[in-house]
Amino acid sequence: MTATGTGTGPGPAAGTGIRLAAPAPGWSIAADVVVVGSGVAGLTAALRCAAAGRRTVVVTKARLDDGSTRWAQGGIAAALGDGDTPEQHLADTLVAGAGLCDEAAVRTLVTEGPDAVHRLIGTGARFDTAPGSDEIALGREGGHHRRRIAHAGGDATGAEISRALVEAVRAAGLRTIENALVLDLLTDAEGRTAGVTLHVMGEGQHDGVGAVHAPAVVLATGGMGQVFSATTNPAVSTGDGVALALRAGAEVSDLEFVQFHPTVMYLGPEAEGQQPLISEAVRGEGAHLVDADGTRFMVDRHELAELAPRDIVAKEIMRRAHEQGVAHMYLDGRHFGAQMWETRFPTILAACRSHGIDPVTEPIPVAPAAHYASGGVRTDLRGRTTVPGLYACGEVACTGVHGANRLASNSLLEGLVFAERIAADITAAPAPQAAANGADGAPADVARPEPAVSAPRTTLPLLAPETRTAVQRIMTAGAGVLRSAESLARAAAELDRLHREATVTAGPTGCGEPAGAAAAGSAPGFADRKAPEPGVEAWEATNLLCVARVLVAAAQRRAETRGCHWREDHPDRDDVSWRRHFRITLDADRALTLHTTETAEFPPTATP
Repeated sequence: MTATGTGTGPGPAAGTGIRLAAPAPGWSIAADVVVVGSGVAGLTAALRCAAAGRRTVVVTKARLDDGSTRWAQGGIAAALGDGDTPEQHLADTLVAGAGLCDEAAVRTLVTEGPDAVHRLIGTGARFDTAPGSDEIALGREGGHHRRRIAHAGGDATGAEISRALVEAVRAAGLRTIENALVLDLLTDAEGRTAGVTLHVMGEGQHDGVGAVHAPAVVLATGGMGQVFSATTNPAVSTGDGVALALRAGAEVSDLEFVQFHPTVMYLGPEAEGQQPLISEAVRGEGAHLVDADGTRFMVDRHELAELAPRDIVAKEIMRRAHEQGVAHMYLDGRHFGAQMWETRFPTILAACRSHGIDPVTEPIPVAPAAHYASGGVRTDLRGRTTVPGLYACGEVACTGVHGANRLASNSLLEGLVFAERIAADITAAPAPQAAANGADGAPADVARPEPAVSAPRTTLPLLAPETRTAVQRIMTAGAGVLRSAESLARAAAELDRLHREATVTAGPTGCGEPAGAAAAGSAPGFADRKAPEPGVEAWEATNLLCVARVLVAAAQRRAETRGCHWREDHPDRDDVSWRRHFRITLDADRALTLHTTETAEFPPTATP
């Protein structure tokens, strides 16, 4: 892997020609827009594009209502209350972002956010209201100086937003392809987006590998929390969108800034996969973080105590745990009483009790777990990436809003606001010919050859499915909440070993390996192993390894502590050297290149 360069770096992507090993598409359909993902970002973009007359197809990895949005407990932040203003929301967001937010992106978010929330209500979302009033009841969460968090069902905001948007999509008759893992971007001879290849799992109109041909692709694939052993993310969050974008030649940024939610239910040292989240809103309503002795340790650590930004709370939990030689702290909400738990936090109460913990009578054991990727595929304020025709929004994107640490409950708002901006950009251009000629909005099945790609193809060797667990354990040990040069070097070496083993098994490499270095140092016997068969588990493991290596490379380079990136060997924030971003690309020669911006500002994506 190379990690060089400063300044503006490369121009618009020309494509790498690198693709996952997969069968050739056996079927195809045509559309004007294909949206990949069915959370708040994806479905909002799809609904807006369809309403403007664009033939829109939604592709989602699970069921339509199974995206990350449905797991959001906290709420959606916007300046909706009396006395609150977008300027105050902007100030809180900039503080949380620790000097790396793009202020223009944040200003866009906070000024367009309130109207976007009201349009979401118009779509059918129902938020909790104050007793005896039609006004939205607003809560407070970490990093916010005002109550500006709208909730639904107490702690089921994401589920309500997902319900409303899914119902709207079905009512509009949008074509959807469920249980489909998107593999790679299709491009034409000029390097412009021409659709995606995908693999449909299970029963449906289509099965196996196929293609959706479209001149605009919107990535709304969610996060990559499954790169760590313990996460709040669902099992489908395997970094597929970031890995696809890298193979397509797009830039990614800020992947080192993975937010670890400070209060995730601790289920023991061997717990893996998706863990129960204890929402920020529990602390917002007055729950206390305490150690085993019952001492509130956040009071003297930050002016907001338990409501400090998430990175600060996570670090203090880890510090206190290390001081006491234990693995977790406790969240104490016993003073709420049974009625408040049952009405305000019914989902969390049920989750706790299902694991043998009753928060009405005992504190909840909590520890940080991977929660949200502040970085992702770099976009401009219209959601455009560095690949013409490829857009990104939601957690897969890096709009510049979050900087080094996302402010609580800004994620749903970001997905909403920037999805609307993407749809506006797509529909501002003249409609494609098929739509202009009066197509009925239902993409017809077609049998036409795949568009020519803009670079020779290189097949990326696949990892064995069992490698997924190895990647997760390596990342948790070496690139988790606490990082150091030593831990990151160890993680990089172990990830490189996994990559070399796959390369020796399958041939030339593809994601982040310098040409000619593939076989060096490989363990004996791997050349005799049979390459894994293409399939969902192998594709996911391969995507996870790709994003893991990018994350570690960025974390190694950033020799400071900033936001949710905590280097034990560099405990201070260094604005002189590191108040800037990394722009990472995968080159056609299969090397990973890291460019450093000259300031905290991103250069234009330069996409026409």
